[in-house]
Amino acid sequence: MTDIAHHIPEAILASYVSGTLAQPFALVVAAHVSICEDCRANLAAHEAVGGALLDDFDPISITGDLRNRVMAGLDDVVPEPVRPRGDDIFPTPVLEALGSKPPKWRSLGPGAKQCILNAGKEGSVRLLHIAPGFAVPDHTHGGLELTLVLQGAFKDETGRFARGDLEVADDDLEHTPVAEDGKPCICLAATDAPLKFSAFMPRLLQPLFRI
Repeated sequence: MTDIAHHIPEAILASYVSGTLAQPFALVVAAHVSICEDCRANLAAHEAVGGALLDDFDPISITGDLRNRVMAGLDDVVPEPVRPRGDDIFPTPVLEALGSKPPKWRSLGPGAKQCILNAGKEGSVRLLHIAPGFAVPDHTHGGLELTLVLQGAFKDETGRFARGDLEVADDDLEHTPVAEDGKPCICLAATDAPLKFSAFMPRLLQPLFRI
């Protein structure tokens, strides 16, 4: 058991196992699973169920050449990522997304900065760095947002989220996350649509920040 209080919903975990979860969200799920024993066990259970279902399908023959290439690939050594400073903060999936380099932070204004890891048709995933006591401006969502806390903690209208906790937000949630005192709050956040800010200035700057 872990001290993590907020976990991956079953539907999202099932989508991840089946390979249908969009890449930005899949990265957040992989990062959470890497530091959450409970969800790692739940993931293994989902994979076991999926494997049992595959046993019910008729086998498909493959060519000898394909079999040989697959078996040869199993012997390839995958190098461990070179961990940058602060490697105790970032799980291995995040380090790999960073290319084993420190984040390139860009300011979002006083007390906030971000590092975009990937952005495309499926959505975007980024690291957010919020100074203690600062808030993300009040907003709702145009779609799904997954936010995983990697350091520090924040509070919003739904509760408190600390290291390893995952917040799932959609267009039904309007909130103002505020970083707690202590260490800066660093989060991994994925969205499939732009946020909907309440205040004029964040809306004005939103295209520039791509958030």
